[in-house]
Parts: sequence; structure tokens; C-alpha cells
Amino acid sequence: MGIHTACYNYFTAQSEGVTGRLLPQSASGDRAKRIPSGTDLYEHLDKYYAEVARELLLGAPEDDSTLIQYILPCFNRYSTGAHSVDRLLNYVNRHYVKRAIDEDRGWLTLNDIFDAVAKSIEDGDTREKISKKLKEKRTEELKKWGYAEGGTAEEMAQAELHAEAASALDRVVPLSALALRRFRTEFMEPLLAVPKLKGKKKRPGAPAVNGNILPKGRLGRAVKEILDLQEMGVEEKKRLVAELATALQAIGIRNGHPLRKKLDKFLMTGLAT
Repeated sequence: MGIHTACYNYFTAQSEGVTGRLLPQSASGDRAKRIPSGTDLYEHLDKYYAEVARELLLGAPEDDSTLIQYILPCFNRYSTGAHSVDRLLNYVNRHYVKRAIDEDRGWLTLNDIFDAVAKSIEDGDTREKISKKLKEKRTEELKKWGYAEGGTAEEMAQAELHAEAASALDRVVPLSALALRRFRTEFMEPLLAVPKLKGKKKRPGAPAVNGNILPKGRLGRAVKEILDLQEMGVEEKKRLVAELATALQAIGIRNGHPLRKKLDKFLMTGLAT
């Protein structure tokens, strides 16, 4: 993806020390402040991933019937490159990302779960009991991303990667999740977006137009074309649907999303719906 060149250019352009870069002095004459080492690199990488994902989207075919066949190899190459960068720059994860998570700026903060946990706290609960309840609430969140109680550490890490990719852009996540999150926001979500209806809005219960209650996004239309295609065998459809479902989960599209539900239903029944 050219990321190695981008990182090389970044490092060779730096003139500040490794402990952090200086912010410009303000007009009031305040002393220059340091920001944590790794912040600027993290932001550069986030911007880079966003630009790459947008370029891939611009290259998408106009024909919906070939869109899925374009998306899958794009995602495979992108995610492979992202994992490579994650290994190459793992020190960013070890130092900058870990510190941000310790400062409660990760994908799941105390504020996200405190209200639910606070309701279950009873008088006399020790710090250990409260900590255990927080851990249980975190596990509940991971179950939404495929983790099963008693699963392996690897399965938990995979579920957490999905949850991180689903997080808001202001949350600090490991570099692999950072890349997947940008693929979601800059590539997949525009394809999932349903175009707005012009003119008067359709009333609830009003008759469908041309068999559709609401217009589908591009990816929804592409899936429908694949599932309705008579010339394609069921096994090939299952392969495409399974790979797309895996990609959607990996980038943080929740399992309650209508398209994910449609894909899962097809994989269970083998029938186009």
C-alpha cells in the first residue's frame, strides 16, 4: 500500500526528539507544550488509511453486478497490508496505544459501562467485586462480536478487534483496528448508505414502488443481484456471501445490521431472499 515509504518519509522528516514533538508557542507567550510521542504518527497513519480507502472506493465499478467481486479482493489486500503495518510499527501499539487505553481513551471507556455497572453495585461491595463487574460487562460487549464465554484468548482478541473497528473515530485503537475502522467509514459505509428519497416521504404502510419499500444502498443492491443470479451456482454464492459477511464483521458492521442479517440468513438456508 506504499505505507513503508510513507513511514520512511515521516521519520526522515522529523527534527524533534523521540520523546515528543513541541506544539507551537501561543500568541499569549505560553510555554510550548509537548504532546505524547506517537500521537502525530498515529494521526498520520489514520489519515493515510482514510485516503487509501477513499481511493479504493473511487475505483469501484459502476455496475452493481460486479461490485462484490471488486470489494472482496480489495479488502483482502487492504487488511493484509494493515496487519503488516501493525507488526512493523508494533511499538506504537505498545507505547502510545497502550498508554491511551490506560488513560481510558480506548474503544470501551468507563463511562460507556459505568451506568450499567453502577446499578448493580450494592452497599459493601469491595473494589475487587466492582472490578469483576466491570470485567463482566466488558465480556458482554465482546459477546456481541462473536466471543463465547470460556473462549480462548485468541478468540477474545479477535472479538475485541471487531469491537475496536466499530468504535468512534475519537477512540484510540491498535493500528490494525485503526485501518479496519477507516475501511468501514470511508469505503463500506458509503456503499451501505441508502439514498434519500426526493420529494414527499413515503408514509408507513404505503404500497411499495417497483417491489421495493425503500431504495437500497449500492451494496444492498449488489447482494440482491448476486443472490438472484440464476447463472451462478449456490456454492459460489455461498463463498461470496461468506467472505462478505466476514469482511463486514471485521470492519465493525454490527450483526443487527439488515444486510448482515440477510447474509447470515442466506448462509443458513442457502436460499436467496
